[in-house]
Amino acid sequence: METRSSRIWLRAENCSIDEFIETVEVATDARAYPFADRVEHGAVVYSCASLRALTAEQLAVDVAAEIADVLLDGSGIVVFDGAFTHDVIDAASAEFREIIDDEKHRGVASGDHFAKPGANDRVWNALEKLALRAPAAFVDYYANDVIDLAARAWLGPAYQVTSQVNVVNPGGQAQEPHRDYHLGFMENEMAERFPAQVHRLSPVMTLQGAIAHCDMPIETGPTMYLPHSHKYEAGYVAWRLPEFKQYFAEHHMQLPLSKGDAVFFNPAMFHGAGTNRTGDVRRMANLLQIGSALGRTLEHVDRRRMVRALYPTLAERVTGGTDRSAIDRVVAASAEGYAFPCDLDVDQPVDGLTPPSDADVVHLALDEGWSADQLAARLD
Repeated sequence: METRSSRIWLRAENCSIDEFIETVEVATDARAYPFADRVEHGAVVYSCASLRALTAEQLAVDVAAEIADVLLDGSGIVVFDGAFTHDVIDAASAEFREIIDDEKHRGVASGDHFAKPGANDRVWNALEKLALRAPAAFVDYYANDVIDLAARAWLGPAYQVTSQVNVVNPGGQAQEPHRDYHLGFMENEMAERFPAQVHRLSPVMTLQGAIAHCDMPIETGPTMYLPHSHKYEAGYVAWRLPEFKQYFAEHHMQLPLSKGDAVFFNPAMFHGAGTNRTGDVRRMANLLQIGSALGRTLEHVDRRRMVRALYPTLAERVTGGTDRSAIDRVVAASAEGYAFPCDLDVDQPVDGLTPPSDADVVHLALDEGWSADQLAARLD
């Protein structure tokens, strides 16, 4: 029997594979998307040549509305054929490869949210690194109209782009199916602490995208998708369950891509990188996590400065026997409680899906009796 509590607090133990199957096993009607070129395995595919022949008003209003509808109430995935010219892709790819080689030479090891460290080649914060290393290549790349069209359709104006290059090398194994940022980066125990309305909110705060930097036939292992899976409300606590993984394994689809194609999808869609079965193709994609301008606090607060000022008093109170729940409330009000945004070159997600937050570090310091200098050094 459904109760108010079960409606608000989504638990893995209450997830129903039958309800999930009923949600995802629906057809995608191409007639609902008149600007699209076709529907392929549930994905709504657009020809960029056709889109670029439309007026600016048609793109900003009608096409954007269609894209938003696909991402929210449709299959959840749109593909843009020919989003980038090869010269723009090749120039950026050359820079990304040099960054990867430079970081390997310096001994930089890149952890991974959903794969074993070292299984893939990663460039964290590729956006900033490309801008600083090759401004002209950056300008040519991010002048792209398709990125802007998709981002505005899903997030509105003032969006913020982040980029992480992922190279799956020959023999690289498929990822586990998962959902993405924000709640998708949390273990179930943490995700279950967020009420259902936050589970509904999380997907509309981020647009997930991928730009193909090489041809990606199926044998290279392009991303696996399960269309319509973003509509299952409890999906953020369901995707780790064996029966959901099994269903994904048996029913996911993959789309071959050509160099320069772009894919954007609802981050709540069950997805994962496929296995690269080739012997010689390093499958490179530029993964975009584009954030809403609205996911921000009212003021800029120097929380680490606050923590440094408060910590001696907190440590004294703990030693004096103050109730720890009261101390925890002070930490919650002062320390950064969320791991992101962070420097993933330094704070790597190797012991979980996220690195520890500042609040986690403060709690550890209080548990272990660190000095203020020890805490400051760890935070730095």
